[in-house]
Amino acid sequence: MLTKKKEVIVDFRMNRHSHTPLNINDSDVELVSSTKFLGVQFTDSLTWSQNIASLVKRAQQRLHFLCRMRRGHLPHPVLTTFYRGTIESILTSCISVWFGDCKSSDWKSVQRVVRTAEKIIRTSLPSIRDIACKCCLSQANSIIKDPTHLHHGLFTLLPSGKRYRSIRNRTVRFYNSFFPRAIRLLNSI
Repeated sequence: MLTKKKEVIVDFRMNRHSHTPLNINDSDVELVSSTKFLGVQFTDSLTWSQNIASLVKRAQQRLHFLCRMRRGHLPHPVLTTFYRGTIESILTSCISVWFGDCKSSDWKSVQRVVRTAEKIIRTSLPSIRDIACKCCLSQANSIIKDPTHLHHGLFTLLPSGKRYRSIRNRTVRFYNSFFPRAIRLLNSI
């Protein structure tokens, strides 16, 4: 029996209609405005501020351990490895989903964690934007190489054979989503 049942309705129409309650096994599903699924916080408006705030909070908690390790006079490579394994991995979880459509204030809070870690380690670290672009390119290349992938057809070469066909965007939300952004990144290489 399902005990955790939540429903998030994402509806961007101008005239929002009331939806009939969802019923599974004679029990109503709770309608919520946001929920957490596989570690990612979803909202009904598809904004990522809640998700990024929770990632930043978890990463800041790990900065304490990095400070303690620094006070223990551990070498820079050990501190960098700890940062990459604990803090950076938290900040970049599901980054290909949210990095295109987050606010500048969210980017600043993420980058603030990276700058704090740089001050603790006393060495330069890659920015989260660079990591996001590398992740996006890596996922796009794996889709291109796999002809059985569901979205392989979205990456079609133009007759020149050098650039990929852009996807038509009608909204800013779709323009900032993964596939159009991946195609723009591939074409900029």
